[in-house]
Amino acid sequence: MQLTELNAVSPIDGRYRGKTKSLSAYFSEEALIKYRVLVEVEYFISMCEYNIPQLQGVDKNLFGKLRGIYENFSTEDALWIKETEKTTNHDVKAVEYFIKKKFDEFGLEEFKEFIHFGLTSQDINNTAIPLSAKEAFENVYLPSLIAIVQKLKDLSTEWADIPLLARTHGQPASPTRLGKEILVFVERIEEQMRLLFNVPFAAKFGGATGNYNAHKVAYPNHDWKAFGSQFVEETLGLRHSFPTTQIEHYDHFAAYFDALKRINTILIDLDRDVWTYVSMDYFKQKIKAGEIGSSAMPHKVNPIDFENSEGNLGIANAIFEHLSAKLPISRLQRDLTDSTVLRNIGVPIGHTLIAFEATLKGLNKLLLNEAKFAEDLEKNWAVVAEAIQTILRREGYPNPYEALKDLTRTNTVINKDSIHAFIETLNVSNDIKTELKAITPSNYLGI
Repeated sequence: MQLTELNAVSPIDGRYRGKTKSLSAYFSEEALIKYRVLVEVEYFISMCEYNIPQLQGVDKNLFGKLRGIYENFSTEDALWIKETEKTTNHDVKAVEYFIKKKFDEFGLEEFKEFIHFGLTSQDINNTAIPLSAKEAFENVYLPSLIAIVQKLKDLSTEWADIPLLARTHGQPASPTRLGKEILVFVERIEEQMRLLFNVPFAAKFGGATGNYNAHKVAYPNHDWKAFGSQFVEETLGLRHSFPTTQIEHYDHFAAYFDALKRINTILIDLDRDVWTYVSMDYFKQKIKAGEIGSSAMPHKVNPIDFENSEGNLGIANAIFEHLSAKLPISRLQRDLTDSTVLRNIGVPIGHTLIAFEATLKGLNKLLLNEAKFAEDLEKNWAVVAEAIQTILRREGYPNPYEALKDLTRTNTVINKDSIHAFIETLNVSNDIKTELKAITPSNYLGI
C-alpha cells in the first residue's frame, strides 16, 4: 500500500503533510542516510588533506566528484542502502558499502578502506544528526518563528493606543494597552531566542570510545584531537564535544529541546489569551467564504486556529520533554536507547511548525472590536480607585486606601458619577479634585 495523507498513521505525514513536508529533507530516513553519506565523504576528503601517507595519491581534482555523491543523492541511492542494510543489519555499514561502490566506479578502489577509517557508527550518527537538526533550525524552524514575532510586532504597533481593561486573577485591574500586552509576548519570545542562539549544535567524533584509539595506533604521531576538532567545527560547522564516551552526551541537545519547549509554552500562553479575548468579543474574526464554524450552530465562528496551535504545541512539548530528559542518559560508555529516540526529533518540530502556522493564521484573522474595549472600560470605573488613592497618598491624605476600599467594595454602582461624587467629599483642594476627576479608565494607562 502506497503511503498517502489518508493512510498515514501520524498526522504529520497525513492530515498536516502540506505543513510539514519541508522537514523531510532533514528528518526523514532518506535524509538521515544522506547526511551520513555527507559526513563519510567529507571525512575521507579531510583525511586526504591531513598528510596521511597512503592517501597522497588521491587526485584532489576528484573531491568535487566525491562531494557529488551526497549533493546528487537520490531516493534510488537511499533504497540501495536500505536493501544492503537487510544483509548487513547495520545501517551505517550499509552507507560505507554504498560509498565503496562509488569508489569502484571512480577508479579509487585502492583507497576505499579509508572510508570510515578508525570510526564507529556514532562518529557518523552524532555528526549527521546534529548537522541535520542545525540546518532544519536555520532553514525551516527559524523563519516560521520569526514570521510570528514580526506579526506580533506589527499588531503591537497597530494597537499601541487601544486602551484595554486588564484582568488579574480574572478580575478587572488597572487598565493597560492592547499593543503593550502583545509586545510582552514579543519580548518573551525574543529573550528565549537569545538564549537559544547560545546553545551549540554539538557532535561527538573520536572513535569507538571517544579516545581515537584506532587512529592513534595506526598513526601515533598525528594530532588526532586537533584533526577531529577541525573536521567537526570547520568542515561541518558544529561544536566538537571532547572528551566523550562512544556517543555524544547530548547535554546541548537537551538544552536546545528545552529552549524550543519554553518558546512553545509562551505561544500556548498567547493562544489562550487571544482565545479568551475572542470569547470576550474583543476580537471578531475574518470569515472565509464557505467555511463552517459549527456543524450545529450557524452563528458561530470558532477560534479554531488558536485551539489547533495549543493542541499541537502541547504534543510537541511532551516529546521535547522526553528528548531532553532521556538523551543525556546512557549506561556506561553507551547503550542503544538513543538511536530510536533520535529518529523522532522531527516529530515535535513538525507539531511545532503546524502550531506556528495555525497561530499566524489566527492572528491574521483578528478584527478589532474597539466598541467592546470601550464598553468594558466604562463599566469598570472602580479601576481608577488605585489612581485616586495614590494621589491622596502623595498629598498626605489620611487612610486613602481604606477610604477607596469602602467605596469600591459596597453594593453601590461604581461609575463616573459615583466616583466624582466621592471626590467631592474629600478634604482636598479644588486643584487636586480637578486632577482626580481627569482620571478615567481609558486614560489611566501608565507608560
